[in-house]
Amino acid sequence: MDFLRPDSWADALAAKAEYPDAVPIAGGTDVMVELNFDRRRPSALIDLTRVRDLSESYEQDGLVRLGAGVTYAQLIIELADQLPGLAMASRTVGSPQIRNRGTVGGNLGTASPAGDCHPALLAAGAEVEVESVRGPRRIPVSDFYLGVKRNALQPDELIRAIWIAPATGPQQFSKIGARNAMVIAVCSFGLALHPGRKAVGTGIGSSAPTPRVAAMAGAFAGNALEEAGLWESRGELPPSLAREFGTQVSAAADPIDDVRGSAAYRLHSLSVIARRCLVWAWNDYRKVA
Repeated sequence: MDFLRPDSWADALAAKAEYPDAVPIAGGTDVMVELNFDRRRPSALIDLTRVRDLSESYEQDGLVRLGAGVTYAQLIIELADQLPGLAMASRTVGSPQIRNRGTVGGNLGTASPAGDCHPALLAAGAEVEVESVRGPRRIPVSDFYLGVKRNALQPDELIRAIWIAPATGPQQFSKIGARNAMVIAVCSFGLALHPGRKAVGTGIGSSAPTPRVAAMAGAFAGNALEEAGLWESRGELPPSLAREFGTQVSAAADPIDDVRGSAAYRLHSLSVIARRCLVWAWNDYRKVA
């Protein structure tokens, strides 16, 4: 196995073009597990830690640009105000050591249905910037996941950045696991209120072959809040609305039975945490002057 260490983004793209089956590595929190258990044996690894651009974040054209190498710790410390849902999700990832090494780009590249960043990215409507020597393109994050641990990258492409609009309303993230920390999600859910367009963003994790949006549930909640005049009045959220939202989120899932939990348990849990996320976010929205 060759180990490649490009010093620039251009060199990284050239290496990926020459070795299409090479695996990029930054934090290594997913890749090294697969290598250690001999689940994967690529021809080469491309170490991206020297490409400085990948670990930087900044605002441009009204969006936050996260380099693919931005770590969970950076998200928590530096970006919690702009991207609160993603910061919440990042706090649930592994141990402090993993949060210091693991990256949001790596979470996307692995494309595990249980990845903690996915629900928050879906709820926020993020886009994934990918590039090859042929040029760059942006993929809506909802189109990025193609199957269990399969993504929309072409063989010669690398993830360069994630583009997300800063939060304009409260966001929430909730996760069910066998214990309180260092656990793979049995199910997870992300929610973002978008008051400017009277919309509710959603993201389901670990309850389908891919992370997915609960589109009908989000549309139901946004429309119900508008019909009741609650976006303007910031009145109390009707319990019946929250319950129906949870039911519709659960209906959007397609879970399986596995060692972490049954499909029935996932559906019930997802309904509960979706309802709670909406209530929590709405209560935060009511506090804003």
